[in-house]
Amino acid sequence: MKNGISTRGSKILVGAVALMIATGAAFAGNIIPIVDAPKADNIMPVGAISGGNVNLNMVDPDGTWSTDSSGNWSDTTKWLGGIVADGGGFANFTTVDLTGGAPEMIPDFRYFVERVRALPPSRKIIDRCNLTILVERGFEGLAEFLAAHKVEIIASMPCYSAENVNLQRGEGVFDASIAGLQLLNRLGYGVADDLPLHLVYNPVGPFLPGPQAELEADYKRELGAHFGIVFNKLYTITNLPIARFASYLRHNGKLDEYMALLINAFNPETMEGLMCRNTISVGWRGEVYDCDFNQQLDMQWQNGSPQFLWDIDPDEVDDREIMTGDHCFGCTAGAGSSCGGALV
Repeated sequence: MKNGISTRGSKILVGAVALMIATGAAFAGNIIPIVDAPKADNIMPVGAISGGNVNLNMVDPDGTWSTDSSGNWSDTTKWLGGIVADGGGFANFTTVDLTGGAPEMIPDFRYFVERVRALPPSRKIIDRCNLTILVERGFEGLAEFLAAHKVEIIASMPCYSAENVNLQRGEGVFDASIAGLQLLNRLGYGVADDLPLHLVYNPVGPFLPGPQAELEADYKRELGAHFGIVFNKLYTITNLPIARFASYLRHNGKLDEYMALLINAFNPETMEGLMCRNTISVGWRGEVYDCDFNQQLDMQWQNGSPQFLWDIDPDEVDDREIMTGDHCFGCTAGAGSSCGGALV
C-alpha cells in the first residue's frame, strides 16, 4: 500500500503499555503541545490547553527518566503518573485507554487509575484486559478495584469454545477467562449501565472475521447458555501479518496466501474510520508512530531524524502523510478493523 492517507487526529496512544487520550476538541489541542525545557528541570512543561497549564512528567530525549519534585514514582509509571500529576489545566482529554499485554501488571496501575478517576470532570477509563489476570495469584481484588473505579473493560476472548481459545492462547486459558468473566458479572459488569463489558474476537487462523453483529449474537447465546455470562458488545479485529502471526504464517507457508486475501478484500469504505487517521501511538521512550502496529514494526516518524513527542509541532500534524506498509491491508479488508472493532 502506498502512502497517501493523512491524519486528522483526536487521540494519543502512549505505550508499551498504552495510554490513549481522546478529546472532542480541535486537533491542535489533542496533540499535547510539549515545549522544550532546560534538561536540569527534569519536568517538561506542556503548553496551555483550554486556558490552563499542566506539568507532564516526561522521559528525557536521551532515554533516562525524569523525576517529579518528590521523586516518589516508580520508573514504570513516571511518565504515566506525570500525565495526571496536575490535572487542573489538562481539561480536554475525555478517555484514558490502558492497553498492552496486561496493563494491570504495572506496579502503579491502581495508583494511576485512582489519579485519573479523581480528575474533574469525570473521564472514561478503559482497561484492555486479558481476563486471566483477574484470577491470578497476587492480583486478588483487582476486579473489585476496577468496578469500584468504574473502569470500562474490553477483554480478549478469541472464541466461545475451549478448543479454539486454548489452541490460540494456551491450555487452561479458556477456563481462566470464563472464571474472570463470571467474576466480572457478579460485580455488575455487563449488567449495570456504568460497568460496561465488551469482548474482542480475533480469528484463530488466516481468515477474516465474520460479520460482527452475527458473531456478537453467537457469543451471547453460547456464553449465556453454557456459563451464564452476559456482556455488552463484541468487537471483531483482524489479525495483521506482523510479529508472531507473521511467523506462524511463514512457518506454515501461508503468508503469501493471507496477504492476497487481505489485498483482494480491500474495502475503500473503511478508509474514513482508520485509527491511524485519528490516533498517534507513542512508545515508552517518547517515539511517535502512526499506530501501534507501526510501533511493533519500528516504523517511527522521521523528519531527517527519528521523531519524539517533544519534537512535534501540533499545527503541522494535521493532514500529515501516514507511513504505510503491506500490513495496513489488514485494517482495510472486509468490514475493516480498529481498536473499536469493525469499521463498516
